[in-house]
Formats: sequence, structure tokens, C-alpha cells
Amino acid sequence: MWLPSTVRDRTSKRLVVALVVLLRGVNVGGHRTFRPTTLAAQLGHLEAVNIGAAGTFVIRQPVRQAQLRAEFVRRLPFSAEIVICQGRDIVRLLSTDVFSDHPPRPGIVRFVSVLSRRPRAAPSTPISFPAKGKWLLKVLAREDRFVLGVYRRHMKTIGYLGALDRVFGVPVTTRNWNTVTAIARTLKKGAT
Repeated sequence: MWLPSTVRDRTSKRLVVALVVLLRGVNVGGHRTFRPTTLAAQLGHLEAVNIGAAGTFVIRQPVRQAQLRAEFVRRLPFSAEIVICQGRDIVRLLSTDVFSDHPPRPGIVRFVSVLSRRPRAAPSTPISFPAKGKWLLKVLAREDRFVLGVYRRHMKTIGYLGALDRVFGVPVTTRNWNTVTAIARTLKKGAT
């Protein structure tokens, strides 16, 4: 499915790339809590759109990534891992067919983990956790900075998701596939 990930600059008619910001480990279990809608309102000059409660934002106005990161650092009441990627990379990700053998099923969650940067070395995929016995998490593929997989709803799964940092050698932040498709819809709305 193709979705545009650019928006028109109303003054110059040129296309600008939208950015996506993912905050790691916020609003989870009462730890590092904040109001994403309030933050999006504070970033109104950048046409920030909040996606859900997990610290996911689409930024529609052109801005350098360093400046955007500084805007978030200044406004967050705590320090957080801030992952920024281009909207067109999210759109490209949606065109992959990695979940064709893994349709939505009860108890199974399709996810995307975004690497904070490109790893120096990465393991080959697929990978299952645990390595033996009934799997709780499967890494199906890696597309540049995106790790795609599925996991079972189980108490031990969070530990395996946390292990992805060690496996790939860089911090990662994870979102449900439904959140990624919501990001794409927001990017599409901004392009019209």
C-alpha cells in the first residue's frame, strides 16, 4: 500500500518530509508519565500530531532533527530516549509483506521495534525467544532501522523485548503494528 509521507509547504509549494518521533519507556506502569496531548499542543508550531499515549508523534513542519530533539528535551519533565525517523521510511515499511504469514490472531501481537541508529552488526533473522520450546517472541525481519516481529501476550515477553537492545547493540523502542499504521494514516492526512 502506497501512502505519501510528505506535506506541501504552503508558501513555497515544495515538498517537505514529515518526521516521526518515538519516545522510549514513557507512560508505562506509572513511570515517567506525561500528557502527550499537552506536549503536542506545545509543539503546535511544528504541527505535531500525537498518536496514542505511548509517546509517538508525527511532525508535519520542516525542522532539523537536532532542533526537534532539543524541543522535546526542553519540554519533557524527565530524560528519555528520543528516536526520530523520516515519515517516508514508515511508509516504505508498510509496503513490506513481512506479516503475510502472520495474520492478526488473538493473543499474538505484531510489532515494530525502531533502532535508535543503525547497528554496526546485526544478527540474521528470523530469531525466536526463547531459543528452545514454545516461542514468546519472534523477530521476523530487519528493514534498515526497523525490526519486525510477533510476540505472544505473556508476562515473560517484556523481558525478551528488552533483550532486543543487547541483540542489536543499540537502544530500541517498540510499537504495535496498529500504531505504525495509525502513523501512516496521519502522514497521509498531512499530505492532502
